[in-house]
Amino acid sequence: MNLEVLRAMLAWCTLINLVILLIWGVLLRWTHDWVYGIHSRWFRMPVERFDSIHYGAIAAFKLGILLFNLVPYIALRMVS
Repeated sequence: MNLEVLRAMLAWCTLINLVILLIWGVLLRWTHDWVYGIHSRWFRMPVERFDSIHYGAIAAFKLGILLFNLVPYIALRMVS
């Protein structure tokens, strides 16, 4: 695998992951009560706990995108 292929792969991974993040955030915003209703049947938790779990997961996913996709892509763009 040469650097061009790796750079293209990282660019596509970044884009796909950002779209997933956007869909997750938008769906959670628009269908919050429905998603909470489903999860509260499986696990007993207050809505504040549910919100903090999703907020933390979204933050961790965003950090993962930045560290594992975007930063290596930018580094490869700077090198080549």
